[in-house]
Amino acid sequence: MEAIIEGFIPYQGEHCETTTIGNLLQHAGIQLSESMLFGLGQGLGFIYWDSKNMDFPFIGGRIKPDTLTANLAERLQLPFKIQETSSIDKAWQNVRNSIEQGVPVGLKLDSYYLDYFTSNVHFAAHYAVIYGFSDEYAYMADTKQQGGQLKTRLTSLAAARNAKGPMSSRNRSIILTPISELPPIIPAIRESLTKNAHDYLNPPIRNVGYKGILKMSAEMKKWPSRSSNIEHDLCLTALLMERAGTGGALFRNLYRDYLQECAEQLDDPKIIQAHRLFVEIASLWVNVSASIDRAGRTGDFKELDQASQLLLEIADKERAAMGLLL
Repeated sequence: MEAIIEGFIPYQGEHCETTTIGNLLQHAGIQLSESMLFGLGQGLGFIYWDSKNMDFPFIGGRIKPDTLTANLAERLQLPFKIQETSSIDKAWQNVRNSIEQGVPVGLKLDSYYLDYFTSNVHFAAHYAVIYGFSDEYAYMADTKQQGGQLKTRLTSLAAARNAKGPMSSRNRSIILTPISELPPIIPAIRESLTKNAHDYLNPPIRNVGYKGILKMSAEMKKWPSRSSNIEHDLCLTALLMERAGTGGALFRNLYRDYLQECAEQLDDPKIIQAHRLFVEIASLWVNVSASIDRAGRTGDFKELDQASQLLLEIADKERAAMGLLL
């Protein structure tokens, strides 16, 4: 048996969670840019995560997975139906019923198991949309980097959905129930700017927000002494910062573009000033990832000293920009 939603057109996005929500909204007739989705979801953040059982630190530039979707649901009054279950059969039946009714489904997955992914790294907080299936394959919509319209075996999809590990969920699915229009966008913009700025400027621990950037600046000089394969670790870190669904510049390009859209709708000098700062900030993050990559490729660890200095400037500018938005 085959069921494919007629007229489904993939949403063109860089980041998996915003692309997934963009797909669901677009199919419902609502079009918002990815930067607007990221900003309204209060997506900007930073975390420098390191522990004794980790081979190398994790660097993240956004808030926790699932939280962005929850923020968007609250800010735009989106009637999401979110389901989780430990039963593989029930999880598939939930999806199948929705597809047969002509409604695409957002899925949270471990991308390692998807046939169209080439990475051999487990990441259980990847999002994609299923819009059809056959007896053997699921037809998927993913980010632009993955190619938009794709397919994976149903057995692979089941393994990806049911994966365990950090950031995983129990076969999590998201369905957008019928919606006619969004609430007024201006109040949603203002609230998202204020709340994102407040959370960023008041981190619960010192490795989050601008304080986390300062910690990364101090700790990265020690990276060569703690890694057993420093070339690999540095080059992979730079790659993840710049190209692993971040939209470039560790999500700062997305937030920069969100502020540009905000400035066009709100004649507010503080937003304009914050946008100008994020233009500089995004460029600085690109330079940081480039220095980390060069350090890995050449073995010249003076590049890490350069990146460390850039991070001090970034922390100061991000703190100032978010202070303006607060």
